[in-house]
Amino acid sequence: MADGKAGGAEVPLLYSEGNVAARVALEREVRGWSTTELAERVTKAGVRMNQTAVWRIENGEPRRRINLDEALAFARVFELPLEELMSPPLEGIDMDGRRLVQEAVEAFYESRDAQDRLHQAVVATAEHIQAHPGSSRAIHERCLRLMGEERDARALTEYIESGGYHR
Repeated sequence: MADGKAGGAEVPLLYSEGNVAARVALEREVRGWSTTELAERVTKAGVRMNQTAVWRIENGEPRRRINLDEALAFARVFELPLEELMSPPLEGIDMDGRRLVQEAVEAFYESRDAQDRLHQAVVATAEHIQAHPGSSRAIHERCLRLMGEERDARALTEYIESGGYHR
């Protein structure tokens, strides 16, 4: 089946260089990057590339070949596993949907990182209060001054007093 045919019928390849080219174009567009910006990012990832090479990969007739180093650099730049970069683009979702999902994924990770930072800060503050029992009221006052809202300061103080913020 080296020719992509089984019993005379055309069989789509699960992983192919053509898929990489299609995914490069799609992932670049989803992120709102120009071909020049993508080429600069690939170069910063360690593989020299110019805007013309990106354009020829995406649109050339014949399409420009992609070597393994370039495929790995694209995967790194797009923060995708190589296997994902090589697989066919998902169907049934338009460009706006892809952008919205990309934004949601980025927001999810930012939120998770912020929750982790909050947890660490709350635990450290709770440990400080345990070591300095008379500081509890002053810490609440400091929270209030920094936050400006009594309700928010009270919520943070409750997290601190319970010894941690739990997601």
